[in-house]
Amino acid sequence: MSANQKVIFCKVVSGTEFPGDFSNRFHTHIYCQSGSLKFVFNGQHYQSNKGEFIFWLAGLQVSELSFSNNFKATVLFVDNDLLTASLPSATASIDSIIHSKEYPILHPDRKDKEKILKNFHLLYGMSQETNHRFYEEALKLQMQIFLLEMWHIFEDELDRRKRSLQSGTLYERFIQLVQEHCMKQREVRFYSEQLNITPKYLNYICKVNTLITASEWIQRNVKERIIILLQNKNLNISEIADEMDFSSRSFFTRYVKKVIGLTPKEYRERIG
Repeated sequence: MSANQKVIFCKVVSGTEFPGDFSNRFHTHIYCQSGSLKFVFNGQHYQSNKGEFIFWLAGLQVSELSFSNNFKATVLFVDNDLLTASLPSATASIDSIIHSKEYPILHPDRKDKEKILKNFHLLYGMSQETNHRFYEEALKLQMQIFLLEMWHIFEDELDRRKRSLQSGTLYERFIQLVQEHCMKQREVRFYSEQLNITPKYLNYICKVNTLITASEWIQRNVKERIIILLQNKNLNISEIADEMDFSSRSFFTRYVKKVIGLTPKEYRERIG
């Protein structure tokens, strides 16, 4: 296995086949063919079974991997730099990235399962054609197709989740609304109006459920999206400010400084 290999495709029966630095360097895609895999992801315990897909984004905490005796899986590792440089649309990716961070197991139907596995093979195949005259460009395009297909499938799962939450508690509906609208709506009043309650009562509901105010929940979600956008060097800071409906770049800069402790420029310099 080459140290600079950007895409790794393999069959596994345990974690011994994983690259040593997989959780930091690679985005990991696992299709569970038989048995089960237990793991801890961002502090939460999960179990994936036959027919399910697991997605671990690079840099997130994955630990306590436990494989059943009959575990078999197809795994695709994608280099973080390759994926980040190939994003076809930064803003379109945000919902899928957030969803992957919160729900690392995907439950596709048969058609989507076949599509995902086909794209595993296509991306890996292109990564091996190093003699291709336009290798870098072709690999980037194949990566973009892979991402668009995955985002399409993630959006279907997100839609199903939204429908299931429509009859949920006020708190659950608030969290769903924040995830949907916080790119452009950062005031508590917007969400209280959507729920037909007062801002004060919305804060009360949040405090009862989580000890965190509504405005803090909004800010947490906005912060996460800002970080995702700033990590994409294909977007300049003014474009991000416009996308998030800030009235000016200077106002955006002040807001970012408030929520992450650094200006957008300082954050980008820190991550290189």
